[in-house]
Amino acid sequence: MRVYKILSFPVVILLITVLFAGAMTVSAAAQTDTMMFRYNTQHTGDYSPVAGRSNGPLTWSFTTGGYVGSSPAVAKGVVYVGSWDHNLYAINATTAAELWKYTTKGEVYSSPAVVNGVVYVGSYDHNVYALNATTGVKLWSYAAGSYVDSSPAVANGTVYVGSWVTNVYALNATTGAKLWNYTTGSYVESSPAVANGTVYVGSDDGNFYALNATTGAKLWSYTTEDAVLSSPAVANGVVYVGSNDGNVYALSNAPAATSQGATPGFDVTLASVGLVIAAYIVKWRGRPPLFSSEARPRF
Repeated sequence: MRVYKILSFPVVILLITVLFAGAMTVSAAAQTDTMMFRYNTQHTGDYSPVAGRSNGPLTWSFTTGGYVGSSPAVAKGVVYVGSWDHNLYAINATTAAELWKYTTKGEVYSSPAVVNGVVYVGSYDHNVYALNATTGVKLWSYAAGSYVDSSPAVANGTVYVGSWVTNVYALNATTGAKLWNYTTGSYVESSPAVANGTVYVGSDDGNFYALNATTGAKLWSYTTEDAVLSSPAVANGVVYVGSNDGNVYALSNAPAATSQGATPGFDVTLASVGLVIAAYIVKWRGRPPLFSSEARPRF
């Protein structure tokens, strides 16, 4: 009996240590108070500052009433995610308990941004919403004129988001008042990235735009051969974005060089990649056709 106790005590201590470490890992990963599509306004996609350790097996799942194309944002121990059942959900990150849901009048394909206790998200009901992150109460909404599947970026008190009405909008993050809009030649499904006072965003008109974040004035644009649905990432002074023409582009503020409609003064590096199109037969529930009359993919 004495030997059993001597052996069991270290084992118990080890188990407690492992469990405590696991709990701390989950806490560190979920307690940030700011989160948005691809982690930050630059859309770098580098989650390493908040990434915890994954043990692989499923921890939980949460069932909504429709497709989930929205990418979750996790802040203060809460998972925020949209669904095609028209709802934005707030889910306890540990238990999967539903904390609240906010019902819009259209599919929520947009990925939410959570900043300073407010959740910002777009809906296919043509609105951009600001909701209290704790209660789900609507703080304001802005009528964007058409579908909003673009995911908001929030920087310096301003919400930047695109709409199918062909506009990129800058909205006051507190009031929802429009500060400016920039009109492109087609739908804006791309999600804006914001860096160094510049908003970067693509359009279905085939162009990639750099806009002044304060005024909305166009700084430059780059023309590709097809729609730019891809959402840009900005890192080390370089903007990376894809196009339906099958290419990935790297654009940077450097002297010289113009190419394919690029504004003089911007160096353009083109990396060609194969375009892989995966076709899925799905019921789009009111969304415009997957392919346009020119038979180019809309995803």
